[in-house]
Amino acid sequence: MGVLRAAAKAKTEHVCQECGFRALRWLGRCPECGAWASLVEERAAGPAGREARQRGGSGPIPIDRVDLEKGERDRTGIGELDRALGGGLVPGAAVLLAGDPGIGKSTLLLAALDRLA
Repeated sequence: MGVLRAAAKAKTEHVCQECGFRALRWLGRCPECGAWASLVEERAAGPAGREARQRGGSGPIPIDRVDLEKGERDRTGIGELDRALGGGLVPGAAVLLAGDPGIGKSTLLLAALDRLA
């Protein structure tokens, strides 16, 4: 019964009336503009799933339909790293670099960032 009640509960968020900052819970002071007691509870935007697509919004797409050629890539200057990244780093993307301790992950990233700078 508790699960059904939680699912039926309307999603809310708190919006700063001064700058528009959004938070999931009420805060006494807005972390963006510093205004006190300016966050007001509002109903959150609708779901991003099927209902959003029916209203014309974009929703998730299958991974095999993602355009890999789209977007610019920043080359690191390290050939094998660029090859492993599909041509370089994509701005705004997150990359997980994993390996055994002491294998050179930090050294590789420092060298790549030095070349990007």
